[in-house]
Formats: sequence, C-alpha cells, structure tokens
Amino acid sequence: QVQLVESGGGLVQAGDSLRLSCADSGRTFSIYSMGWFRQAPGKEREFVAAIIWSGRRTYYADSVKGRFTISRDNAKNTVYLQMDSLKPEDTAVYYCAANLDYGLTRDPNEYDYWGQGTQVTVSS
Repeated sequence: QVQLVESGGGLVQAGDSLRLSCADSGRTFSIYSMGWFRQAPGKEREFVAAIIWSGRRTYYADSVKGRFTISRDNAKNTVYLQMDSLKPEDTAVYYCAANLDYGLTRDPNEYDYWGQGTQVTVSS
C-alpha cells in the first residue's frame, strides 16, 4: 500500500524558491515511478514532472523545464520537487502521485496513488 503525504508548500514572492516533499509510509516506494501535478482554481490538473523508480530519468512539462527539478531518495521513501524562479502562474495545489506500470507518463489517469496536495501561492 502506498500512502503519500506532501509538504513544503507556502506563500512566496515571484523569483523565490520552494522545495516540496512527498513521503510514502509504505514499503514499496522504490518500485514506483513518481510524478508531480498541479491544479489551479478553475483549471484541470496539469502535469509538472515525473521520475522513474531508479531516479535516472526525468521528464518535465515545458512550462517548468529549467526552473523545477524532480528528485527522489528511495532510502527515505521521498520524492522532491525543487522549484526555483517561481512565477505567479505557478500558483496551484501541488500533488504527488505514484504509478507502477507507466513510467514517465504525464497522463494522470495512469497514476495509481495520490497525495492530498499542498498549496503553493506565488505573489507578484
């Protein structure tokens, strides 16, 4: 069983940085590929980044490429999203998710488990 809990969100100014964490309390974290998604009010859930089980390959949405970095520490059952040069349009609830079969996918329907989300607000 995978149970994901995000943390690290908050209110920052444009240009600032934040690091989100997503911890799994289960014992099988290392076999899952992980993704980060976000959802702004009135908008659909949007893919942000993904990382395979080993951490050797990553995949980013064009909107965050070069500013965000996804990483994982399988010894700590945790995936991270380092967000630099934040913009007001990055404001959203950020969710982490786990998938067993689809690797670096941007399709939210291919993820098996989701966290509850953490709010990120970027002021201009």
